[in-house]
Parts: sequence; C-alpha cells; structure tokens
Amino acid sequence: MDDSTAATTTAAPQSGAATPAEIREKIIAELHTVYDPEIPIDIYELGLIYDVAVAEDGATAIRMTLTSPMCPAAEMLPPEVETKARGVEGVSSVTLDLVWDPPWSPERMSEAARLELGMV
Repeated sequence: MDDSTAATTTAAPQSGAATPAEIREKIIAELHTVYDPEIPIDIYELGLIYDVAVAEDGATAIRMTLTSPMCPAAEMLPPEVETKARGVEGVSSVTLDLVWDPPWSPERMSEAARLELGMV
C-alpha cells in the first residue's frame, strides 16, 4: 500500500459535523452567558437548567425552570435561552420546556454560584 492510500484510509470523516455531545457542550457554554437580571450569576450555575438533550439530527430539548413562578424575568429568560441555543452550530431545532416540578431551590446552585453569593 502506498502512502496516499494509507492517508485516505486513516483520514477523519469529511463532514466535520459535531457530535451531539459536542453540540450540547457548546449550548451549555452559551447558557453560561445568560444571567438572571436580579442575581449576578448565570442561569446554568444558578441551577435553572435541568436538562439539555441533543439528538443525532441536532434537535435540542431544554428543560428549565425559574426561581419562582412569579419571577419578573419569566418573559425574558426562556426566549433568550431558546435564541442562544438556536445560535449554536449544529442545532437544527429547539424545544424549550419551562417546568415547575421539581421546584427550584438554592440547593440547585453550583458551589461556584454559592461562593459568589456568599452562601458557603
């Protein structure tokens, strides 16, 4: 076998498409740029994002909550989350499910968020 044949048989796939896990990580990185206007911590660290699932075709489902049903950011945060996720390369669609069960509590915050707010 000559060198050119070896190069083509070991080359990576040409598509360059990201895997669902890679797309998920990019979405999470984007969600770290979304902040609750009342708390200076991003919504991912606050624990408002319950799940980010990405299918092979890029269809994305996000489960999230808010700090309370009466949250003043209720009209702003879900559309921002959806827009940020849609902007990630490889995402073909976004379904956002705003849930209240389980309810959010401060225990859902990351340790970094608790430290930032002086709760540790």
